[in-house]
Amino acid sequence: FCARGGHSLEHYKQVLGPQRLSYEVERQQGERKISFFVEGLTFPDADFLGLVSLSVSLVDTGTLPEVPLFTDTVAFRMAPWIMTPNTQPPLELYACSVVDSHGPNKKFLEDMSDLALKTNCKLIVCPQIENRNDRWIQDEMEFGYTEAPHKSFPVVFDSPRNRGLKHFPYKRILGPDFGYVTREILFAGASSLDSFGNLDVSPPVTVGGKEYPLGRILIGSSFPKSGGRRMAKVVRDFLQAQQVQAPVELYSDWLSVGHVDEFLSFVPTSDRKGFRLLLASPSACLRLFQEKKEEGYGEAAQFDGLSHQVNRSINEMLADRRLRSDSLYVQKCIDWNREVLKRELGLTERDIIDIPQLFSLKGSYAEAFF
Repeated sequence: FCARGGHSLEHYKQVLGPQRLSYEVERQQGERKISFFVEGLTFPDADFLGLVSLSVSLVDTGTLPEVPLFTDTVAFRMAPWIMTPNTQPPLELYACSVVDSHGPNKKFLEDMSDLALKTNCKLIVCPQIENRNDRWIQDEMEFGYTEAPHKSFPVVFDSPRNRGLKHFPYKRILGPDFGYVTREILFAGASSLDSFGNLDVSPPVTVGGKEYPLGRILIGSSFPKSGGRRMAKVVRDFLQAQQVQAPVELYSDWLSVGHVDEFLSFVPTSDRKGFRLLLASPSACLRLFQEKKEEGYGEAAQFDGLSHQVNRSINEMLADRRLRSDSLYVQKCIDWNREVLKRELGLTERDIIDIPQLFSLKGSYAEAFF
């Protein structure tokens, strides 16, 4: 853009762009300074490194051919899209109002409102008329930001899942100083692994002396060299092209839904490390149940008071050979990821907390038992 005569929008003239690659500046009498402004509209991607060069030449038009008197070139780099870890203080909490076979989720929203109030965080509820009874807002979008030396602003990444919430990020979040980006899967439908419950980022880490001050992106995938489900290439390419949060692929295809947020999370701590990794652990759960049985709580029931869940006592679950077998398999899957996370994030066992959780197999995939 070339700006002359003032600071209102009408004084900014687009002089270069995809359809116009050169511009001849017409000097005006008495003009000593001309201001140009550059606006970036596209994030780096597989087919765009994020680099744009702009050349300026001063030529003597009184000669034939015209003789360049001075030439200079400046290169611009598009600022990347950067994810933020959930160890940072929350600013806004998004939730959906829905109605299912058990009724409206009014109690859930009330609890979220209380939590948001305690953390001085704004609660934004997407009404049912806008979410079309799609409650999975974490799967629909991921928040990040872009930053230049003089300015930064948040940018929402809209997933290609395109279910009931598909219009919400574009219609309700995009706005002045709030950007929007998405990637669509051409010629194929989205899989469960393309939802953004399968997209996470670690806090800042150092791995073998290499610093990742913005953390590393974590995505779920199939087991290496297997033919299972993977996140769509168009999304993986976009994440890789940002260059600042080198993605790590984990094994999540053992899960029915296949999202990394089903078995891992990060929490902030006040020590030098600054965080701990929480990992689901069927083994820890079974050990806890055994301890409670020995303490005399074997008849304590899970889901007590919930009409839509089958009550099962600790004794019954410990005696369930199928559940134990499923837990052993799931623990092996999580342990494989544990080693990848330790290696790729520079973690030790002291940085990991095992959270008791059980899974059961439905066919060849696992689902959370609770």
